[in-house]
Amino acid sequence: MDKIFEPETLANLTAPERRDLLRRLVALERDAPPAPGSGWKWDAILVFIVVSCVLLAAWIGLLAATLPRVYHTGSWRWAWVGFDLALLAAFAATGWTAWRRRQLLIICLVVLATLLVCDAWFDVVLDVRTAGFLTSLLSALLVELPLAILAILMARRLLRLAIGQVMRYEGLTGQVPPLWQIPLAGTAVGTPLARLIKARAEHKAVAAAACVPPTAQPPAGELPDHASRPPPKRTARPSAPSRCPGGRS
Repeated sequence: MDKIFEPETLANLTAPERRDLLRRLVALERDAPPAPGSGWKWDAILVFIVVSCVLLAAWIGLLAATLPRVYHTGSWRWAWVGFDLALLAAFAATGWTAWRRRQLLIICLVVLATLLVCDAWFDVVLDVRTAGFLTSLLSALLVELPLAILAILMARRLLRLAIGQVMRYEGLTGQVPPLWQIPLAGTAVGTPLARLIKARAEHKAVAAAACVPPTAQPPAGELPDHASRPPPKRTARPSAPSRCPGGRS
């Protein structure tokens, strides 16, 4: 068996044989450990995101109906200084992770692109009907939005390269599919809310089964003589508080 996995033996395998071996090994590993991203915590996060989207949509409608068209703020300077400091930090983090060639670069690129789009939006919207509107519009179209698009394209390319490497190590061939078609590693199938309810019901069932009292023992006369003797006295130990309904432990 050891000779099969010697470097010389593996090096003599053809490319199709190596891919077939990788596929067989990955198939054995997929069912071995518990899959990340398939527990109730993951489903709770997804449900929370959906509920947040619904509440945010209602809040947007309320703001659109109640906010005034003109508003005088008391911290205009620090609002923009703080935002530009965050943008500077995003640029610095993106440059450092690119220099160190870290996977964190993908997250930094997405954050940088988001901040650049926000910068372009507020520059243009807040300068409407002012003398600086044209300058803000040209800055958004020529600088901020192109940089944001470039950052998103770089993040997409890095993701596809990483997924391509994973596909290669799993023995898969062909092109990397579109990102929206690639599932998360370890996620289960089904609606998150349905899985969350099912997981909660299974948890309650396990807890209830643990609280079931032991089966009644047969009469003492039917047991051997040594079994009918009273057990020796033991020092009582404080027990943990019971979580069973009705106080059963």
